[in-house]
Amino acid sequence: MADGNYEGNFSDLFVDALSRGLKMEQNSPTAAAGGSFAFSRASSIGSVNAISCSSASSTHNTDDEDSEGLAVPAMSYKERRRNAHTHAEQKRRDAIKKGYDELQAIVPMCQTTDANSQKLSKATVLQRSIDYIQFLMQQKKKQEEDLESLRKEVTALQIMKTQYEQIVKAHQNTPQQGQNQVSDECKFQVFQQIMDSLFQSFNASISVANFGELSSCVFSWLEEYCKPQMLRDLTLTILSRSSNLLRRS
Repeated sequence: MADGNYEGNFSDLFVDALSRGLKMEQNSPTAAAGGSFAFSRASSIGSVNAISCSSASSTHNTDDEDSEGLAVPAMSYKERRRNAHTHAEQKRRDAIKKGYDELQAIVPMCQTTDANSQKLSKATVLQRSIDYIQFLMQQKKKQEEDLESLRKEVTALQIMKTQYEQIVKAHQNTPQQGQNQVSDECKFQVFQQIMDSLFQSFNASISVANFGELSSCVFSWLEEYCKPQMLRDLTLTILSRSSNLLRRS
């Protein structure tokens, strides 16, 4: 019975406190505001949610930054060496290709005028370049030989020019006297005697049966009777004879 009375008294006290609390809320200015308390509570809840979202976002950004930093790791020594070797090899190949292109543009035999023609291989470009260089060397050698020959001719002409100038100067410095001049008739007689002597040997040595024999006989006669020493002796003999005839006359 004591327990039942205690429970009844506690229920009465709880109901009485609850009713008093409701009356106080109705009479308070907060209750007259019409739900401001609920709104402020909701705002507090929203602020708590916003703070939670911001914290989660900052945590997510930090994770992204960490993941980006880990995505580009530092290259190892082998990788750097491999990249340097690849770059050097590509540079070497580009230099070789540029050299072949320039060689093909310079050598005339490697130039192609037809756009549809097949591209020349590197071996063909090298072979044609070698052929062209050899051709240029032959041309250079021939030009050097021609130049040397022309130099010799110029030297010979200069010597002849100097000799003729000396002869002309000697004749100008030595006045000719009338009695020392040789007539044209005397000149013709000397020439006639020389030709008569040569014709006698020519007529005795030459056979005119056919053209072949004539050719061979002429060369034999020239080698035998027209040597410089023999012509010189013949001319001196005729001049000596003509000089004696002039003295007697």
